[in-house]
Amino acid sequence: MELGQSSYPRRKTRQIMVGDVAVGGDAPVSVQSMTTTKTADVDGTLQQIYDLAMAGCDIVRCTCNETEAAEGLARIVPRSPVPIVADIHHQYRMALAALEAGVHCLRLNPGNIRRPEHIKLVAQEAKARGVPIRIGVNGGSLHPDLYKKYGGKVTPEAMVESAQMELAYFDEVGFEDVKISVKASSVPLMIEAYRQLADVVDHPLHLGVTEAGPLPGGLIKATAGISTLLAEGIGDTIRYSLTADPVEEARSGRALLEAMGLRERKNVDLIACPSCGRAEIDVIEVARQAQEAFGDREIPLQVAVMGCVVNGPGEARDADIGIAAGKNKGHLFVRGQNVAVVPEDEMVDALVEWATFIGEHGVDAALERAKSTGDAARRAAERDRAELLDEKGEDANRSEQRVEVIRKL
Repeated sequence: MELGQSSYPRRKTRQIMVGDVAVGGDAPVSVQSMTTTKTADVDGTLQQIYDLAMAGCDIVRCTCNETEAAEGLARIVPRSPVPIVADIHHQYRMALAALEAGVHCLRLNPGNIRRPEHIKLVAQEAKARGVPIRIGVNGGSLHPDLYKKYGGKVTPEAMVESAQMELAYFDEVGFEDVKISVKASSVPLMIEAYRQLADVVDHPLHLGVTEAGPLPGGLIKATAGISTLLAEGIGDTIRYSLTADPVEEARSGRALLEAMGLRERKNVDLIACPSCGRAEIDVIEVARQAQEAFGDREIPLQVAVMGCVVNGPGEARDADIGIAAGKNKGHLFVRGQNVAVVPEDEMVDALVEWATFIGEHGVDAALERAKSTGDAARRAAERDRAELLDEKGEDANRSEQRVEVIRKL
């Protein structure tokens, strides 16, 4: 049986783009997770985003529950290695602020933002920016009218109707870039709700068992619900909602997709920053060269290519091996520790050479190897970091301009 095949054909859906990640259509099933940090804590949130990306996460959701969170998103989005979804609850103005911050997608809960004019305004603004929206129906927060209609309890029919009501508002303003979830903490309820939803819409579906709980029970519940639907050809993107480090969510999601033959296992997990105003190299090209250089080498490492030494080694400190650009040179780091400095035109070769060494001898051996060069490498990185900050300032991404607009909303 070939990759992605099962006894059920994959459900045909529309395709939307969350940043550069395709969702639905013939795109691979993607993995999502959510940060647990305060979004206003930019450095802490970015560190977690990088950890998630290195664990196999394709899309990351961050809460946007206050102005400080929206301001944080304005600073986070340009530096994130993966697309960012803003999680919106109750306050439609936070959705507008998140759009101003440059997020790649919004998640709206129909049970929390209820005024039609607010829903339609957000959809109009998202449409103007080409930003998709996830309708995130949750069994624990249905509209009171739907509870009443369905006998005071959550049913699959009530959840599907909630999603359709939201879609109707979107249709009024011509907004179609939608993915939908109908999550519940009950596995049977969640499965039946998604089955019914799949019969009445052709939008991509985001799968999850909400509030699945801590390990190992949460892992079992989430897997039971998600894998049942995936095996039936239903689902375009998934999230494990665990009471655990979100990195466990990403790892679990990736492992499930690989186990079901829905994603290929990578020999090298190469991540790269998206480039920004501070980048000293063409990050996209260097990442492409690195991917090509690693080719089919069986080196199961996490490898990072970062555009600058100011933030790179810190954001990707959990990578087994990485390189960050400085002034005409590359700063190699192993698990966040600077180990060597190489000329810019030797960055990829050095990255492959050190990765091969780690693959054969391990991280500890690489750090031991770097004892004679580590101090000099750290000093060189600090010099380049200081020079770049002096030259381009703290806000090379012009994030503060977005923050000022957000504060005026």
